[in-house]
Amino acid sequence: MKKVSIIIPFYNCEYIDKAIDSALEQTYHNIEVIVVNDGSTSFAEKIVPYYNSIRYIEQSNKGTAGALNTGIKAATGDYFTWLSADDIYTKDKVEKQVAFLEKNKAVIGYTSYKLIDNNGDLTSGSIGVSFPSRLDFLRHLKKGCAINGCTVMVEMHLLRELNGFDESLPYTHDYDLWVRIAERHHFAYLDECLVYYRVHNEMGTKKFPEAIRAELANVRRKHRPTLRLAIQAERRKL
Repeated sequence: MKKVSIIIPFYNCEYIDKAIDSALEQTYHNIEVIVVNDGSTSFAEKIVPYYNSIRYIEQSNKGTAGALNTGIKAATGDYFTWLSADDIYTKDKVEKQVAFLEKNKAVIGYTSYKLIDNNGDLTSGSIGVSFPSRLDFLRHLKKGCAINGCTVMVEMHLLRELNGFDESLPYTHDYDLWVRIAERHHFAYLDECLVYYRVHNEMGTKKFPEAIRAELANVRRKHRPTLRLAIQAERRKL
């Protein structure tokens, strides 16, 4: 049974205990839960009751990408998954996704998800984007990224080969990494909701929309040439 590392970056998030609970309650038992406190000044006391059940790391503030990279360096799992401190996994998230990746012989995959509010109440149906082919997926990545990062599971060695997330990108580090992986690997999609994504006023997408748009445009420009080559190579296979 392969080991899965669930990495939770934490920065002043009041929902951290809910995230940790959902990670520890997984039906798949060969896991480790790594919480990286990224220089928080609030809500760290909510983690204290879990010290004996998790691996807890404190560092000065480096942003989400820096916290994830710290978790990746400390991880001992075969697979990486990311759980935001304000989101929740379904109890069978890890079990179902490991089985799906192994069945499809895939190194990376993602799933659909549902929205919840600050109280944890559902506010949407299942949200997920399936692509008919790898070519369609690559074309989509030229414009942006519809993948929720917390739905992703990927083989740990691949992240280390690519040196993890780009810490110079505060907001689009996930999009940047998925593009770098997609240049060589197929993303397997499991059309099942395994993550609850919390929408609240303190989330980055609500607080920094203009900065996110600018950074997204820069990442798109950066990867346009390599994506163009990947698309051309895929067309030649058809």
